[in-house]
Amino acid sequence: MLKQHRHKLEASIHSGFTLLELLIVLVTLTMLSAVVAPQVMNMFSGAKTDTAALQVDTLSTALHYYQVDAGVYPTQEQGLEALWKPPSDVVKWRGPYIRKHEHLLDPWKHPFRYRVPGQRAPFEVYSFGADDKEGGEGENADVGLAKAP
Repeated sequence: MLKQHRHKLEASIHSGFTLLELLIVLVTLTMLSAVVAPQVMNMFSGAKTDTAALQVDTLSTALHYYQVDAGVYPTQEQGLEALWKPPSDVVKWRGPYIRKHEHLLDPWKHPFRYRVPGQRAPFEVYSFGADDKEGGEGENADVGLAKAP
């Protein structure tokens, strides 16, 4: 009985994975990561674009509050900075209209762009996306600009 128990103990100590089993596991993990990684990256890039769109809406709302208080939207020269710091020539500024100065940056750390008057609205707030260049697709797409009809 003691010999049988000892034999089982020795067998369990020397047992392990074979090289073939390890290779199969590694190949399987590699194939899974090849399929999953692009999907995860697409989710993250889409999340930044969605975040930029929400930030454009938030800045637009802040600009409307600014306009209610000051009577006009910030000029092109004053820019979005007027939401954070009062321009010297605005008397009825009741801001700041955003919580943090960093809110003037898009998710890719580029300053949001502001155009007044806008092409289709009194003003436009937008981002050129990850590449910070006009146009593009995916993560490089413009956010906040209405597409031409």
